[in-house]
Amino acid sequence: MDNRLIIWLTIAVYILFIGTVSVLSAKKSKSIADFTVGGRNAGAWLSAFSYGTAYFSAVMFIGYAGGTGWKYGLWGILPGIGNAVFGSFFAWLVLAKRTRSLTRKHHIKSMPQFFEKRFGSKHMKTFCTAVIFLFLIPYSASVYKGLTSVCSVLLGVEEKICMIVISVAAVIIVIAGGYAAAIKADFIQGIVMLVGVVLLIIAVMRSQTVGGFSEGLSAIAEKTEALGLGFSDHAGLWATVLMTSFGTWGLPQMIHKYYGIRDDKEVKRGTVISTFFALVVAGGGYFIGTLSRLFFSSLDEIPGTGAGKTDYLIPNMLSMSNISQVLIGVILVLLIAASVSTLSSITITASTTFTMDFIKEKLYKTDDKERLALVSRAVCLVFVVLSYFIANGNTPILDMMSYSWGIISGSFLAPYLISLYSKRLNSKGAWAGMLSGFFTALPPVVCKLFFPDVALPVFGAVKDMGAHFACLAMAISFIFCLGVSAATGKNGYVNEEFYETEAKIVI
Repeated sequence: MDNRLIIWLTIAVYILFIGTVSVLSAKKSKSIADFTVGGRNAGAWLSAFSYGTAYFSAVMFIGYAGGTGWKYGLWGILPGIGNAVFGSFFAWLVLAKRTRSLTRKHHIKSMPQFFEKRFGSKHMKTFCTAVIFLFLIPYSASVYKGLTSVCSVLLGVEEKICMIVISVAAVIIVIAGGYAAAIKADFIQGIVMLVGVVLLIIAVMRSQTVGGFSEGLSAIAEKTEALGLGFSDHAGLWATVLMTSFGTWGLPQMIHKYYGIRDDKEVKRGTVISTFFALVVAGGGYFIGTLSRLFFSSLDEIPGTGAGKTDYLIPNMLSMSNISQVLIGVILVLLIAASVSTLSSITITASTTFTMDFIKEKLYKTDDKERLALVSRAVCLVFVVLSYFIANGNTPILDMMSYSWGIISGSFLAPYLISLYSKRLNSKGAWAGMLSGFFTALPPVVCKLFFPDVALPVFGAVKDMGAHFACLAMAISFIFCLGVSAATGKNGYVNEEFYETEAKIVI
């Protein structure tokens, strides 16, 4: 049997499985509630794996692992550790139980609905809806770009064809089955990711270029020391750690995973499972990226042109490692599984939010739940198409993701986290936090589009500083939330009844 055929058969089996799960789940996904929260009856394993597979995609494996490994050498593993500790363990510990309790009590299905009920503002809900829908598109596009780069190198298939195939797979899951299909598929995809990462590490470490674990570590340690990292390098590294770890605390597609957890006991179990998953998948993914300088001495050695050359580091490393065709098939399924699950979460969150909180409110006022579910599926299709077109641009994966995470988390992390636990945040403070975070995170996007040559002393081009501005936005948002609330006091609205629930911690 032809080696290339083995790879395609492996991928075909995966796509067949995804289609089966989606079709079977479609019968249970008739209303908008089924489509978004799936009955709120998910156990720890399903919820934790769904969280992890939404967190990590080809963006991490290809874009971030390659980019950070190339820039920072062995230090590039820190984002993976941060993702496990701060992005998973502490995120679940602080957010999961409280989010589950409040969203269940108030029948909340989206982050904009949370803010509307907490602050009594429809304008705030509309603003949140617009930001979420528009700025999840570049994140979705970065997932397409990450997966197509590896498929084009290892399979020799044109990138646009790869994107179309991936788009179809994502559409099958989301439009057919919604949340129920996505969360069931995520469980199996999570297992594939865990096994695939372990096999990937073993294969790369055993390659002739690396020469084994101890020799590889010793060699990359020398390469890292030779980089002579300075202040701006470490600032960029820690900005990446903080953005990719704490940024998840304000992303609606991640917060959404807590809505459907069955009970508090499952929350505790999910915290442990999610942390283990992130440690293996993210830690392993970033570790592989740290080895990139053992394969290449210069980016000029990598095929292709433009700023996105680091997107092709990992694919070419795999190509040079003389991995068996069967294992390449498994690795491709790993990356496809990771990416399709992330795409599903992003698409469901963006599309259902836009349907429930804008179309239903402004354009198509109906209480017919089945019709709304159909409209949401149509919006999903539009979202996927928009993501596809943006993915065809030349913006590097790392930049697209940092723009998206920076603006969304910069806008919502502080007001959401404070709102979970404190009555002191009023509507004026929340508005101040959202707007200050939004505009603080915006400069890299504006510079990328209109002023690419603008640069800051020491740090370099502003368009390349998405992670820096994202961290600054999250910090400034906290300051404005607390400061404006303290200054305005009772002049800003707070829904006192919002906190009458079994969750005890209220400041």
